[in-house]
Amino acid sequence: MLYIDADACPKLVKELIFKAAIKRRIPVLLVANRVLEIPRCRWIKFHVVEAGPDQADAYIVEKCVPGDLVVTGDIPLASLVLAKGTLAIDHRGKEFTPSNIRERLAMRNFSADLREVGIETSGPKALNAKDKEGFANALDRCLTRLFNQKH
Repeated sequence: MLYIDADACPKLVKELIFKAAIKRRIPVLLVANRVLEIPRCRWIKFHVVEAGPDQADAYIVEKCVPGDLVVTGDIPLASLVLAKGTLAIDHRGKEFTPSNIRERLAMRNFSADLREVGIETSGPKALNAKDKEGFANALDRCLTRLFNQKH
């Protein structure tokens, strides 16, 4: 199963996921706190959670299992699903791993601390062609790895 933390997932990333799901016949579940437009396809489903912070995250953490893949830009969510043995990648195709998650959490927390004291930090840059290619390649690698583990 491919879980998408869909509230903040860029449209471009969702489109790449939809294409992969249809091509590989992989079930995808988009999770968000509002209704989103998705293609009519037996492989692509949608789940709406209650409004509120981290509701989609909690649902994904509860449902995912080893052998699943989570696509998220949320580093704390990635940390939680990694602890369950689930693969996770961000919107640019960077894989979250046990060896890099602590550093990524520390950088996220440091940026949050700076914002709390009034220091502006730059947000993520818009996705570009290199990011699109990076995500598509990472998605393919992760799905291939998961397929090979099951067979």
